[in-house]
Formats: sequence, structure tokens, C-alpha cells
Amino acid sequence: MYKYRLLYFFIDLVFVSYPDSHPESQDFPIFAEMNMKMNFIEELRWRGMIHDVTPGAEEQLQKEMTVAYIGYDPTSDSLHIGNLASIMMLVHFQRAGHKPIALVGGATGMVGDPSGKSEERNLLDETVLRHNQESIRKQLEKFLDFTCTGNPAEMVNNYDWTREFGFLQFLREVGKHLTVNYMMAKDSVKNRMESGSGISFTEFSYQLLQGYDFCWLYEHKNCKLQMGGSDQWGNIMTGTELIRRKLGGEAYALTCPLITKSDGGKFGKTEAGNIWLDPKKTSPYRFYQFWLNASDEDAAEYIRKFTLLSKEEIDHAITQHAEAPHLRNLQKLLAKEITIRVHSEEDVHAAVEASEILFGKGTTETLKKLSEETLLSVFEGVPQSEVAKSDIANKIPIVDFLSGTTRIFASKGEARRMLKEGGVSINKEKVAEEFEVSESCLLNDKYLLVQKGKKNYFLVKAV
Repeated sequence: MYKYRLLYFFIDLVFVSYPDSHPESQDFPIFAEMNMKMNFIEELRWRGMIHDVTPGAEEQLQKEMTVAYIGYDPTSDSLHIGNLASIMMLVHFQRAGHKPIALVGGATGMVGDPSGKSEERNLLDETVLRHNQESIRKQLEKFLDFTCTGNPAEMVNNYDWTREFGFLQFLREVGKHLTVNYMMAKDSVKNRMESGSGISFTEFSYQLLQGYDFCWLYEHKNCKLQMGGSDQWGNIMTGTELIRRKLGGEAYALTCPLITKSDGGKFGKTEAGNIWLDPKKTSPYRFYQFWLNASDEDAAEYIRKFTLLSKEEIDHAITQHAEAPHLRNLQKLLAKEITIRVHSEEDVHAAVEASEILFGKGTTETLKKLSEETLLSVFEGVPQSEVAKSDIANKIPIVDFLSGTTRIFASKGEARRMLKEGGVSINKEKVAEEFEVSESCLLNDKYLLVQKGKKNYFLVKAV
């Protein structure tokens, strides 16, 4: 990325003389002649983001600015990190001078995609789907430029062109072009049939709906490429086949590998569930920690696929990490880059400060700045107890608080000995025997953090 800065500087000098031609966005340069020299396929290839690509796709992308789309499931009001690979494909696509379309499956979301699923999904109504669409767009705006000149990103909802499409009309204009044999041969269908759970006609028809999406976008948006995860290859190829048979056109497909963890675990899944992009579903601290805890092998893969760092920058970071892996600098760089992109630089600083609390570097001021959600995330799993808020309002002698109210110490004598030795801290500040616990000690007006020795934490909640 840095090697292009000098070039951008000279281009900006030109635009000073011709201000009307200056791009509206500096984050996503769209100077077509320059960006078209960036080979999108090669960019994905070195990043390990290509699983399959149809013949002719690379030539099409080098020939002209091309429109491509990726579909997103709108059954939640937030994307999760399992969507990051496809999002980054659109990011690289736009940076290469092409036009990305993010399709929200308002119609297909009412049906359900059987790919990779063993059971039928619950179907959602239009009001919920529309709300989810707007929420997803706000998240995509952090990655894609929807306002630039030349190749702005666009969001579409397939419900808009299918809601008035009658069943008989669909059979005549779409269904007649593909045989049942062709549809049955798809892995997503075969796997469900072989599993014994079967597949409803509703989900069986999903590939026709997705294929029609590609066909509609080809006809109305000049969209010639569909991208997605490798599990979508069959559905995407249905679209290219429908375009060929119905419109006599040529379209292309490109998929990226499904992300897996080196230990065999499912990427993006934790004991608490998905890692979401919405801070209300996954706090920035927990989001940052997910990447920080990646193994060396996974971090080397993730930093290629989920950041915009150049090959030179990534190779340098991996080399440096190999010299001192215990410092986890690769994971820190990875966590920083992705958390800034999804949340903000301020959230990264807060996550770093929160992380340091557990290693004895935090202060009372650091604790006071933490949100309740982050505080609970940092001290998840530590012993917790409750104390009446009315008792704290009247002030509680520290010895009584430690031995009676919270039972952090088994006896008053043990509490006094530890206090004399300077081994007790309230909210990261050492306290003595004459200290009293009062309302002024409360974090977020309801919590106290007690530390016994160096590593034993206790979280007390005032109720």
C-alpha cells in the first residue's frame, strides 16, 4: 500500500490543476487507468483467496471495468466474520477499478439456501428483512465506497425484482431453461438427499432464484461476474448457465476457499457463538481478542485475507514475528488492522488498554473508562459475588467487606494479614486496613474489582 503513495501524490498534483476531475473518495481510489493495471485475480491469488474461477474471467477483468456481485444472507441484522472473506473480495474488486454490488437476499432469505445446511431454516417476514438490509449496508459502508465517482459500490435487494414475479411467469421464464437432472446434480441438493433429512421444494428451488438474480443483474446492471464462498459454486454456475440459455450471454464465476482454523475448529465460532461485526452483539474488546488469540499459522493466513496490507508489509511482519513469536506482534497487527476497519481506532486503543489490565498494567482510570460490556468481557470467568448497594452507601470497612460480605477471604485475620502486606487492591489501587468501601468506588455505578495478590481477581456487583 505504501509504495503507491508517491504515485498518488503526483496524481493529486494533476487534480490540483483540474479540480473538477478529482475523485470524491480518497480511501478507495478510483482513478480507472491506474487501478485497471492492478490485476484483481493476481491480488486474490497471492492472498490465497481463490478456490475456483471460470475460464475467461481474468481476460474479462483486464478488458474493461466489470460489474460483479456477492450475495449476503439477511436473516440477521449483522454480518459476522464468516462474511469477511467475501467482503474483502468486493473491496479488492473496487480497488482494482471495478464496480461491486452487494446483494441482500430479501427474496431468497424468505426461502433459505440449503448449501452447507442439514436442516430447513426459519423464514422471515419482509419488515424484519428490510431492517436487516439497512443494518448490513451500514456495516458494508465501512469497507466499500458507495459514493465515489466511476465505480461506486451498490446495494440491491432481490425482493425488489421478484415480489411481482408470478409463479406461472417464473416457471415459463426461468424454470423451463434448467432440467431437474441438472438441479439434482448439485452438491447442496445431493448432500441433503443423502443425509436422510431430505429437502423441501422450497429449498430445492433456491438455486433457480439465485440463478435468476445473476440473470437479472446481467440484463439490468451489466453484471458479468458473481463471487462467493466455495460452497456457492453450484448456485453460481446455475446463474451462468441460465444467462447462457436464456439470454445467450457469457458470465463468469469466482469463489474463495472457506476459512478454516489450523486446529480443525470452525472459523468465527467461539463458546459464546458467532463473532459479529455489530458492537452490540460482539464488543470491540471481544472482537479484538478473537484475532489476538489466533495461532501463528492462522494469523499468517488471516492477515493476508482480511487486511489491505501489501505483500511486502505482510512478509516483513511474518519474518519479524518468527524472530520473536512470544511477543505476538503478528497477532497484534492483525487485530489492530481488522478492529480499526470494523470498529474504530479508538476502540482498538480501548481494547489494548483493557487487555493490559489483566497483566497488571491497567490503572483505576483505565477501569473507569471501560464500558460495562467491556468490563464484563475482560473479567469473564472470574469469581463474582454481590453486595447490597445500600450497605455500600453507608460505607463498609474493608475487612468486613473482604471476609463477610463477599467471602473473598475466609476470615478477618487472613484479610488483615494480606492488607498489611499490601496484597489487596480495589479497582487496581492498593488499600490498607483503614479503607472503607463506598459508592465512590463503584465502576459503572455497580461494580468493584478486587485483586488478591497478583493474579486473583474478583468482581463484586452492587445490587
